[in-house]
Amino acid sequence: MSDPGLRERKRQRMYQAVSDIAVRMFEERGFDAVSVAEVAAAAEISKPTLFRYFPAKEDLVLHRIADHEREAARVVEAGRAEGVAPLPALRRHFLDGIAAHDPITGLNDHPAVRSFYDLLYGTPSLVARLHAHLERAEAALAEVLGGDLDARLAAGQIIAVRRILAGENWRRISAGERVADVREEAVGAAERAFAALEAGFPGLTGDEAGVTR
Repeated sequence: MSDPGLRERKRQRMYQAVSDIAVRMFEERGFDAVSVAEVAAAAEISKPTLFRYFPAKEDLVLHRIADHEREAARVVEAGRAEGVAPLPALRRHFLDGIAAHDPITGLNDHPAVRSFYDLLYGTPSLVARLHAHLERAEAALAEVLGGDLDARLAAGQIIAVRRILAGENWRRISAGERVADVREEAVGAAERAFAALEAGFPGLTGDEAGVTR
């Protein structure tokens, strides 16, 4: 019998290889200037095979951040396992990301990262697809927060705060500021934003439930 783990690893390698080829072509020539057929030919697969992996052209790019859809939800689940309430766990995770220059926080000026985000934010159809990605992230977070209206309201605001903080960091980096010059203000902005969230949703801080803050 074949190893299902091996099959999945091969499948994921195919996803990554095709996405990398596509992103490189899009960065060189522009998203709209490259056809799906050209990407398939460069990847040495058929166009129908490519669409089995990536239902839409935009997914070739968004694949690089697809794993982040459940990131906030995973952070909350991991925090609970450690006895840490949702908002303190999310705050710690975002600040750790800033410290590590995680591209998802917007605080990374590596040329490859800048090129990718220039492509992403400079292409209207990709920006539209990104909103769908954020909606799924919001839904996943709302589910682990309880799934009711209060959970959905909290999840919407948490995902928005993360998006706006990262977007501001990226705006400054893309304008030519150095990471070292942006970092301190990025930390301060994140601290203020999460403090506002904690004030608005005290039930997610652990203060009411005896969970570690």
